[in-house]
Amino acid sequence: MDFQDALPYHNKLVEEIRDAAARLLAEDVGPGDITAQLIPAEQFARARVITRDDCVLCGVAWVDELFRRLDATVTLRWLAADGDTLKAGQCFLELEGAARSLLTGERAALNLLQTLSATATHTRHYVDLIADTGVRLLDTRKTLPGLRLAQKYAVACGGGHNHRIGLWDAFLIKENHIAACGGIEAAVSEARRIASDLPVEVEVESLDELDQALAADADIIMLDNFGLDELREAVRRNAGKAILEASGNVDRSTLRAIADTGVDCISSGALTKDVKAIDLSMRLED
Repeated sequence: MDFQDALPYHNKLVEEIRDAAARLLAEDVGPGDITAQLIPAEQFARARVITRDDCVLCGVAWVDELFRRLDATVTLRWLAADGDTLKAGQCFLELEGAARSLLTGERAALNLLQTLSATATHTRHYVDLIADTGVRLLDTRKTLPGLRLAQKYAVACGGGHNHRIGLWDAFLIKENHIAACGGIEAAVSEARRIASDLPVEVEVESLDELDQALAADADIIMLDNFGLDELREAVRRNAGKAILEASGNVDRSTLRAIADTGVDCISSGALTKDVKAIDLSMRLED
């Protein structure tokens, strides 16, 4: 996957990639890698990066930018692209350059790859469970601090879809907003007044609130922690008027049953916050 084509916010993502590479190098290298100084500056090396886990690759642009900043003479040869499925033991990246540079950039590069690939892999597992239903799997704003766009890109690499990027690109009217505004109808009406061109989503916790959101002409209605029977009834009452999003108690054991109720999409914070890093390894060649 090419993020420049895949996402509407790719310009902002390019900025984040640059910032992330700078932050990671500052965090890990600081004023200099003292252990790398044990190696002669002129020593050349080749390295291979393999995965020890089956996974979906994500993070190519971040690693390219990191080594560009660290040492532009390092050559990277990618044997796979973002979104590709890798098998345990597979080599997906070959590097050539100063041995010092390869070793200095190793951990920062692998940290990025292991986290973003984990997000893409976790998402792919979920997507596969509902692949034949037509239901879209959405991420949330429950992302790792500082990696919002990166993880949302990883979700896209895994076959998922992005919900709101932040608090500015869509209305999501929740319980406290409803209470503060004086009801669902009042909240939706005010949202239309403020920004009529943005989608308005209302989170509801009961079928009665669903009816209120439908009467207010919400674009999207989030069914929060509805049981399966309630979800089916919500689909019946909605009759295609609004987009229905199921949320809450979503995991591998419940995902398929939720999808089979007929909702349009399912959102899960687990895609970005409950990820286990992919086991990656870089080794210098003899």
